[in-house]
Amino acid sequence: MKVVVIGATGNIGTAVVDRLLAEPEVTGITGIARRTPLDAEAARSGRVEWVSADVRRDPLTDLLRGADCVVHLAWMFQPSHRPEVTWETNAVGTARVLEAVAAAGVPHVVAASSIAAYSPRTDLAPVDESWPTHGTSAAPYAREKAYVERLLDAVEAGSQAPVVSRLRPAFVFQRRAASEQKRIFIGRLVPQTLIRPALVPVLPFPDDVPFQAVHASDLADAVVRIVVRRAGGPFNLAGSGVMEPDDLAELLHARRVGVPAGVLRNGLAAAWKARLVPADPKLFDALTRLPIMSIGRATHELGWVPEHTAQEALAELLLALPDKAGHGTAPLHPTGS
Repeated sequence: MKVVVIGATGNIGTAVVDRLLAEPEVTGITGIARRTPLDAEAARSGRVEWVSADVRRDPLTDLLRGADCVVHLAWMFQPSHRPEVTWETNAVGTARVLEAVAAAGVPHVVAASSIAAYSPRTDLAPVDESWPTHGTSAAPYAREKAYVERLLDAVEAGSQAPVVSRLRPAFVFQRRAASEQKRIFIGRLVPQTLIRPALVPVLPFPDDVPFQAVHASDLADAVVRIVVRRAGGPFNLAGSGVMEPDDLAELLHARRVGVPAGVLRNGLAAAWKARLVPADPKLFDALTRLPIMSIGRATHELGWVPEHTAQEALAELLLALPDKAGHGTAPLHPTGS
C-alpha cells in the first residue's frame, strides 16, 4: 500500500508518518510539504520520499498518481490578521488537493477536519458525528474547517467518488509541537522558558469551558487504522476524559480565579488588535462553544483506544514548553525556521 501524506512535517503529519512507518501493510510513503525536513532524523533516513510542493499553486496530480490513499493534513494557522492568506492554503489548497485526487484516480482520501467545524453545543451531552458542521464561531479557522466539510460533501456526491474519511480531532498535543504551538497561540513576546508549571501563580479562566484533547500519537494510530481499513465517513477523535478549568489550573500549579468569559475575551481581543498575541479572539469564542464529542464510532469501527488521557496529552505539552522542545522540520523547529 502506497500512502501520500500532504502536510507531513507538522504536528499531526510527523506523528502520522511515524505510525505509517511501523505499519506492515504500508510499503511506500511520500511526504509532501512546502519545506522538507531539516535533518536526516526527521526525514526518517530515506525511508520516506520527500517532495516539496505548495498546495496553493504547485501541480499535484502527478504527485498523487499511483497512491492507494492520500492523507491531507496541510493547514496554516497564521497570519491571523490576514485571513485571505490562510484561506488560500486551507480552503483553496484543499479544493486543489481534492481535484488532484480525482484526476489521479486515488481510491481513498483522508482529510483533516476538526472539532471546530461543529456547530456550537447546546449542552454538555456528548455528540456523535451527525452533529451539524457549520463552525463553532466566526474565527477563520472554524469557518475554513466548515468549508472543508462542504468540499468533502461535494466529493462524496460525485458519481465516481473515492472513499472519503474525515478526521474530527480535539486539540492535538505532543512534546515535539511545543515550540510551534507557543508561536501560534502565545506569540514570541513571552519567553518560552517562563511558561512552566508553578511560574503561573493565578489562572483567570471562566467556570464553564470544558474541552477535549488528544495526543498526536493516538490520533496517528486512528489515521493509520482508517487508511488500512479504508474506513469512510467522519470520526470524532479525542483522548479519554474532559479537561475542566480546574484541571488546567492544576496542571499549571496555579490558583484559578473565575472570570466571565466576556471579560477574558475582551482582554484577548485588545491584545490581538495590538499584535501582542497572535491568536484571534474568535478562537476563544470557539473554545467556549465546542461540543463534547463521543468517540464511540472510532472505538467500535476501528478498534481505537487512545493510550493518553486529555490531561496527559496537555501535561506533556506544558512540560515541554520551557525546554523549547521541537523537531527537525520547519513547522516544529524551536527556532521557527
